Amino acid sequence: MGFWDKITGEFIDIVEWTDDSDDTLVWRFERYENEIKYGAKLIVRQQQVAIFVDQGKIADIFQQGMYELQAENMPILSTLRGWKYGFHSPFKAEVYFINLRTFTDNKWGTQNPIMLRDPEFGPLRLRAFGNFSIKVTEPEKLLMEIVGTNGHFTLDNIHSQLKTLAVTRFSDAVAESRIPVLDLAANYDELSALMRERMNPDFEQYGLQLQQFLVENISLPPEVETALDKRSSMGIIGNLQQYTQFQAANAMEQAARNPGGDASAGIGMGMGFAMANQLGQAMAQPSSAQQGAAQPSAPVTPPPLPQAHPYFVAVNGQQTGPFPLSALQGKITSGEMTRSSLVWCQGMASWAEAGSVAELAPLFASMPPPLPGV
Repeated sequence: MGFWDKITGEFIDIVEWTDDSDDTLVWRFERYENEIKYGAKLIVRQQQVAIFVDQGKIADIFQQGMYELQAENMPILSTLRGWKYGFHSPFKAEVYFINLRTFTDNKWGTQNPIMLRDPEFGPLRLRAFGNFSIKVTEPEKLLMEIVGTNGHFTLDNIHSQLKTLAVTRFSDAVAESRIPVLDLAANYDELSALMRERMNPDFEQYGLQLQQFLVENISLPPEVETALDKRSSMGIIGNLQQYTQFQAANAMEQAARNPGGDASAGIGMGMGFAMANQLGQAMAQPSSAQQGAAQPSAPVTPPPLPQAHPYFVAVNGQQTGPFPLSALQGKITSGEMTRSSLVWCQGMASWAEAGSVAELAPLFASMPPPLPGV
């Protein structure tokens, strides 16, 4: 500081700080050789605290308000100095203003993916990012532990350390929570509350408090997200054969609406049908692991024949069964069941005579009809 600054400083008797930045945590009041006049005015604004430091030791602390710097306002500093002449001469002390407002929108994010084991997908890599808010709650601790003699201490000076703490605690919390990856989005609030609980002891070491911790996004690697999208698409499509038939029906509908289309459209539709047919055959064939030593040209195995429905039979007014067709044939042969016996099976609206049921009619073919008049 030059001679003119020294002279003008002698006429300045107001000690204050008007914060014109967005990230300043601590600011030191600059005076020539740290000399402050006795009786000077100290102005501490909202969300500020002023700390007087004498020879590296915290002397007096002033909260919000306006003060006249006299002995009664500075008991500790007056005791340390031991002035005997009315305190009319300037005294030397460092004045640090601490910003107590809440600092929001501090970004955090995983520089490298987090490795964890998911109960559904197995080993996975995750990335996450968000923001957090902090506030100075113990100005003396912040000044002594972090700031030191730094005359202008900003959030950038400590943000890297706080971000590393956030990522470390978040990685540990996600791995221990064992929340499935697909359910993480539904637990952002729970993760945020857990992070505040785990990180505040670390922040308190610096005189800070974590006001809010937000998880903005948790994402998978691009290739995993692509595979997950394909899996989701198959789940939406459902039955592949029905989907293929639906697509073919749409193609035929479009062709019917444009009967005068050129030949290339018909060729394209034909190729589509051929591809759908090949896809259906491929889906019907067993995989190579199932075929074993079988040749690729092995014939396709037809599906099993549909099974006949079992029938209930009314005997002497009581329901019996159900019986398969082979058992019904024996009852017909033994005479226990006739064409007029009432029967029912799943799919029938009501009981009916056995002779009127199309599926049972062949069973009575070898039996003669009842004699006339009997």
